[in-house]
Amino acid sequence: MTSSVGNTGRLLWAGLRALLLLTVVCGIVYPLVVTGIAQGLMPGRANGSEVTADGRVVGSELIGQRYDLPPQDGRETGAPDLRWFQPRPSDGLSTNTVNTQYQLLVSGATNLAGDNPRLIDSVTAAKAAVVRENSVPGHPVDPDDVPADAVTSSGSGLDPDISPDYAEIQIRRVAEKNHLPVDRVSKLVDEHTSGRILGFIGEPRVNVLRLNIALRKLVGG
Repeated sequence: MTSSVGNTGRLLWAGLRALLLLTVVCGIVYPLVVTGIAQGLMPGRANGSEVTADGRVVGSELIGQRYDLPPQDGRETGAPDLRWFQPRPSDGLSTNTVNTQYQLLVSGATNLAGDNPRLIDSVTAAKAAVVRENSVPGHPVDPDDVPADAVTSSGSGLDPDISPDYAEIQIRRVAEKNHLPVDRVSKLVDEHTSGRILGFIGEPRVNVLRLNIALRKLVGG
């Protein structure tokens, strides 16, 4: 009896020591080492790829955000603020009532089929809005020139980038709204257009947040 109790005690003590050791190694030492390496080698990425402007964090270069006017009376959402370059449409699996800068809470695609009436209606309405909002006197937007990323959300619903084609469609509208020369805004887009990764992966892209930060500096806002 005494031997059985002693063996049980030794097993419990050994288990407790293993628990304490693994807690220290896996719960304290390992996270500190990994965090230290990440902060030393890639602090920007380790901290969420934050983008700063005027000394404060304004977003992440990995997550898109909307540029809307305040909602008017009787409306739940505001209209796009057409002074700024607009991102891809946002869509996903859930709505967000906390962060009003972006309507998503859960990242994901709608997974709607190409012949789904809801998707067709959404794309049709989005294309009409792009044509209407970006047409300026003497320079109407041809519906056939509207790229796919202007009317559909990405697989994550949080894409921070748009295609150079979508950025180009917005240039004249942004120039007019901000009283800027078209060629200066066009040059701004060119300066913020990134090529394919390693020259062959993905497509050329424009980060909307960084582009709008540069635009704000240009207009002195």
